[in-house]
Amino acid sequence: MDRGCLSSVICTGRRLQQLFTLSTHWKAYDIFHATKTTALRSSRRAIIELATHFKAITQSLSSSSFPSEEDREKAALLLFQEVSLISLWGNATDLSLLPDLSHSALQKLQGAAARQASAGNLLANDLPAAFEVLRGLQKAGKPRRVDIVLDNAGFELYVDLVLAAYLLVAGLADSVILRPKSMPWFVSDVVAADLYGLLNALADPAFFGDDVAEAEAADLRFLFEKLSVLHAEGQMILRPDAFWTSAHSFWRLPSQAPDLWGDLKDAALVVFKGDLNYRKLVGDVMWPPTTPFSEAIGPLNEGLRVLALRTCKGDVVVGLPEGRDEELRHTEGAAGQFDEEAKKDDKARRWAWCGKWAVVQFADGKGGE
Repeated sequence: MDRGCLSSVICTGRRLQQLFTLSTHWKAYDIFHATKTTALRSSRRAIIELATHFKAITQSLSSSSFPSEEDREKAALLLFQEVSLISLWGNATDLSLLPDLSHSALQKLQGAAARQASAGNLLANDLPAAFEVLRGLQKAGKPRRVDIVLDNAGFELYVDLVLAAYLLVAGLADSVILRPKSMPWFVSDVVAADLYGLLNALADPAFFGDDVAEAEAADLRFLFEKLSVLHAEGQMILRPDAFWTSAHSFWRLPSQAPDLWGDLKDAALVVFKGDLNYRKLVGDVMWPPTTPFSEAIGPLNEGLRVLALRTCKGDVVVGLPEGRDEELRHTEGAAGQFDEEAKKDDKARRWAWCGKWAVVQFADGKGGE
């Protein structure tokens, strides 16, 4: 999306929100609610699959025994990577980019088989470094609040909640701040009401259809109860802010949102989800693709630990090995639905448009403290 188009969307969105806010009965109205609800219901298979998996994870955390501490650490890292990558690839179903995706196609994108098939499409993986920081804080008994700057509602919000719950249950975080948008934005972006709608769906498995098996319903209710308790006890907190729907790049956080900036600096780790958040992290400028991520996030590398989970849907990308961008430009099928266009023009970075490729990048702006 070019800057002119983005500015037009921002202005239109704010004007609509102003009209609703000034009304008597429409103050909390989300014009995208029906679309989000349909997409959530269409994600039934993947949601049930992951609820069952989460239950198994929590049981293994409380009962696992390992022959050595080294084996325990290896298992903990593998589990952290698995849950984080589920959260990453949940971003592949962005309704603003896939408005006509069918029910069956949506389910194919979201299941375990799809995640396994995407393993080779991860261009950068800094999860071990992020895990090392959280694990070190856990062992030292230090505060380890994790903030998650959310992106999309529906299945992606669901996997983000699973990530948050896992971090808390595993002890890698002692609290999680979820940061949604303060108003409806770009079709599927998360607002606070989406969280409560998702919890209500988990509490009543009939939301996903009358043919949900009893064992599946029990797994959904198990996850609902876990999330509800974490939220009620103040370990999982919602904290929206108007800055996330502003036109500012995140480089301007210290000057344009000093209170938010100060709050983020209190976190042990800040996770940014999705393509647009990534582009705002790096100023949405065309860096050379080999530019280090820590350099591209500018002032955010001074006081924050940043972890970006991003499936690529725009030209901007950093932190790639030398020659990788050029290789992808000339790889058959790398550009997905844009592959035919890429064959005609290899100067454009069309491989980065289709959500097929992803990066997980970490920068420790706290200097190892």
